[in-house]
Amino acid sequence: MYFFHYDEPLFRPPSEARSLIFQITIGCSQNRCKFCGMYKMKHFRVRPLDEIVAEIRSIPPRYRDAVRRVFLADGDALIYPQEGLARILDELSEVFPSLTRVGAYASPNSLNGKSKEDLQVLRAKKLRILYFGLESGDAETLRLVDKGFTPEEMLEQCKKAMAAGMKLSVTAILGLAGKKRSAEHAAATAQWITALSPEYFSLLTMFQRHNDDFLRLIEPLSHGEILLETRSLLERLEPQGTILRSNHVSNFLELAGSYPKDRQRLIDTVDAALAKAKRDPRWCAEIPSYQEEYY
Repeated sequence: MYFFHYDEPLFRPPSEARSLIFQITIGCSQNRCKFCGMYKMKHFRVRPLDEIVAEIRSIPPRYRDAVRRVFLADGDALIYPQEGLARILDELSEVFPSLTRVGAYASPNSLNGKSKEDLQVLRAKKLRILYFGLESGDAETLRLVDKGFTPEEMLEQCKKAMAAGMKLSVTAILGLAGKKRSAEHAAATAQWITALSPEYFSLLTMFQRHNDDFLRLIEPLSHGEILLETRSLLERLEPQGTILRSNHVSNFLELAGSYPKDRQRLIDTVDAALAKAKRDPRWCAEIPSYQEEYY
């Protein structure tokens, strides 16, 4: 049953599959990353507060107690002005008495605009987890994709968020650097994650979707080379208490474990996949291409 209409396509992390989604911004405030085709069809805008409050209150009372988690979309909901975002969180808590957690995507741009004190206020109002796209810990790769921030700047912003009590789920993209800087990409990303030790670290895999111009800039990795890059990253990772996942639709090898406890098991899983892949014609296959309108 639909109580309001989304401005599609609508995206959310795999872990927010059972969350009620409110779209408080449209598109992504940055929307400049060359590899990303998620929001290129949208012009970024912040939705009026009264529209959002009306949508929250439109959920019939008989459904409200079932809502445990809420996800705020689109690609950078944390960019919403502080006073308005605090009001939205208050409304969510008032309307949904069983609410335990609110999540949102966060960019370096939006984190840069929030102080530690701002983030503490939002956390107290149940915004508890931020999904952050690192993409790569390698400065040269970040310049190539036009991320707009250096690894050091992003690390500083993420440390601020964690100091405010926020849980962070950080993503990096396998194959993002192409063949030329695959080794540097893996090593620097592992070093960055080790320095932060976020609550969660998720691996995505580079794929073709509204990003043909970018793919022409790099020499894409084959399936086999993606696995080799994965292994290189995993063996260099040394965070403490970080849960690792690769369960996005782009991944062709699912990984699940925590560091440092499951480090060797995860590496062994990749080694087994490598041994099998070398006997498979897909070893040399190009990166996957997703033609579906939504994923």
